[in-house]
Amino acid sequence: MVNLPLLTVGLTLSTGVLAVAGVHVYASGRAQRQALIERMTHTGQIAADTGRRRRFTGIDRRLRGTTTGKRVERKIAATGLDLTPGEYVVYVAAGLLALYFVVGAVFAPFFGFLAALVGLWGGNAFLNWQRVRRTEAFIGQLPELTRVLANATHAGLAMRTALAMAAEELDNPAGEELRRVADQLNIGHSLDDALGELADRLPSRELVVLVTTVVLSSRAGGQIVSSLRNLTETLEERKETRREVTTMLAQVKVTALAVPLLGLGFLLMINAMAPGALDKMTGSVIGQIGTIVAFAMYAAGYLLIRRMSRIQV
Repeated sequence: MVNLPLLTVGLTLSTGVLAVAGVHVYASGRAQRQALIERMTHTGQIAADTGRRRRFTGIDRRLRGTTTGKRVERKIAATGLDLTPGEYVVYVAAGLLALYFVVGAVFAPFFGFLAALVGLWGGNAFLNWQRVRRTEAFIGQLPELTRVLANATHAGLAMRTALAMAAEELDNPAGEELRRVADQLNIGHSLDDALGELADRLPSRELVVLVTTVVLSSRAGGQIVSSLRNLTETLEERKETRREVTTMLAQVKVTALAVPLLGLGFLLMINAMAPGALDKMTGSVIGQIGTIVAFAMYAAGYLLIRRMSRIQV
């Protein structure tokens, strides 16, 4: 005959042991997942968790599995924006709809369609602008970066330690990018690969020269301290030259932006003086073709002015 109290005690103990084992396995898996997330965050494979609640996670998960999503993710990573690909795509889609309805209500429905097309190009242009802006900010910090590296190597520190020290001392974006390089070095990446990825994320002539100097000096030895100090002086001079060129070309850049804005202002004046004129103009195929040609000419003028005012220093 089965002893019921003894059986009950045995089942209770077994359940308790299984519960403890389950909690231990869950805690261990959660810790491993957190460690993996931190390691991938440091190496730049995923975006850093800032504590903000992410939106549109389902769209983001599906988008990351596509080629377009991966390309958008790389662009966002280069800009330093706290956005996921899913959030970016949803925000751009909402902006296109807003452009279509607002511009269509102010001008004409056909202009709303054209504004949506321009907005589609503008979404990608915004990421490129943010990337260029971040690159320019990083270039502005390069003289200070080379000075820190020169002082650290002159004190006898290895280049890996010097990069980690520079990551702690410099502000963003240089500090954030160097922390990523230091984390990649800590998990086994070579100095060439880590600095090469940095140069790919923030392409510039100055950074390529710095990376080449550091890599060649680490391979062949030599006077890296004197090389870095000479490079610091050169970067300071280039920084001043770039500032002067930017100041001289400010008026040209404003002109390039004012030309298409004048065209939109004329359209508003025409529609105000003769209400419904834009609807009549775009109501026929000839009017639509003429409108597209006019916008294309304005765009070509803007691009040509920007092209002529682009000076590589």
